Amino acid sequence: MPIATTNPATGQVLKTYEAMSTEQLDAAIERADLAYQQLRGTTVDQRAQWMNAAADLLEADRDEIARIMTTEMGKTYVAAQAEVTKCAAACRFYADRAPAFLADEPADATAVKATRALIRYQPIGVVLAVMPWNFPLWQVMRFAAPALMAGNTGLLKHASNVPQTALLLEDVFRRAGFPEGAFTTVLVGSDAVDPILSDPRVRAATLTGSERAGRSIGQIAGRELKKTVLELGGSDPFVVMPSADLDRAAEVATTARCQNNGQSCIAAKRFIVHTDVFDAFAEKFAANMAALRVGDPMDSDTDVGPLASEGGRDEVHAQVRDAVDNGATVLCGGELPAGDGWYYPPTVVTDLRPEMRMWREEVFGPVAGLYRVSSYEEAIEVANGTSFGLGSNAWTRDEAEQERFATDLDAGNVFINGMTTSFPELPFGGVKNSGYGRELSALGMREFCNTKTVWVGDGAAASAGAGAHAE
Repeated sequence: MPIATTNPATGQVLKTYEAMSTEQLDAAIERADLAYQQLRGTTVDQRAQWMNAAADLLEADRDEIARIMTTEMGKTYVAAQAEVTKCAAACRFYADRAPAFLADEPADATAVKATRALIRYQPIGVVLAVMPWNFPLWQVMRFAAPALMAGNTGLLKHASNVPQTALLLEDVFRRAGFPEGAFTTVLVGSDAVDPILSDPRVRAATLTGSERAGRSIGQIAGRELKKTVLELGGSDPFVVMPSADLDRAAEVATTARCQNNGQSCIAAKRFIVHTDVFDAFAEKFAANMAALRVGDPMDSDTDVGPLASEGGRDEVHAQVRDAVDNGATVLCGGELPAGDGWYYPPTVVTDLRPEMRMWREEVFGPVAGLYRVSSYEEAIEVANGTSFGLGSNAWTRDEAEQERFATDLDAGNVFINGMTTSFPELPFGGVKNSGYGRELSALGMREFCNTKTVWVGDGAAASAGAGAHAE
């Protein structure tokens, strides 16, 4: 895939880039490693000063950064502005919280026969980040902010269709004052990931992307004995029970399905509705979806912009046509629009069955699948009947049902009476084929730390474990 900015609203190629040579890539890795040797010796207060400066730059340049993101991958300009603001907030969150997250944790010295015992969190080195195009700033920042604040350095291999955003991120951290090479963008294809992760100067990797990409990264990292965090796909359930506020549920369902033009791993995709309220919800939901305005993503009145690529749009339409050809019913949308750009209308499909692709696959576009169930137990069976386990939603005002959903939904995130989203304050990640490890919160920072045991004795005993255990 060429490294290029192609405007999905027009299909026009605006700017192309040459991939780095082997020598240029080696030099970038060397800069990142040298920067790590410098950054690890700085204080958390110094890093916080630089991270707050990065937040200032993001806020000052918000509109231009948003314009670049919209031009490269088609999200609405309003959504892009909000993404920049969220990234600045994450920078400030980790600048403020890193001292507590990285503070030594005292252990019970008496229990381990020590005069002093503690847990210390220290950086591990250069971390490779392989990132997707759908949230080109936020996906990177939720790794970069905690990693840099911990004292690691980052090597970014971004998606090939968002090169300007990738280079912008490097520039922001450089201008903020971080050492040269602390955050480095490498313009390379996916074939370069193996040699990068195999390099002994690179100590870990984080990836947000497809199952296929996750398996590839995991295989390389396993061979090289390197830590990974994987955030992969999702086919999130959105369960609506009889006690739900249907108007509010249908309103949030529309946003949850069509946020980012429907191109989000944690977008609600499978709408599982109790038969007692199915018809009423379906009517409200389809009406809301049909009312969304599809058009120029730079227009503030646009609700849904184009999909990021022509191939992505073709895949979404193929999934819808497969369902229709096998007996599904389209309540709204489902037809390719005429004209330039890779647009697809908000679509609701019902009467789905297991043999249809939509039943078992993630649909990465503004297409909702509607499922009728007759009980709580059936709702859980359908919700968990997928290989994914990233986010999930349940709508019920019954407190007992709320508690059951929180326990029974097989996902990394459960949101009840609200839309799944990510917050710096809460850990984010999935189970099953949606990956492993966590981003955000203190857990996300510590994923790429050496959690070090420190044991101090008075020297009187022969060893810390004398008379206890051999290991």
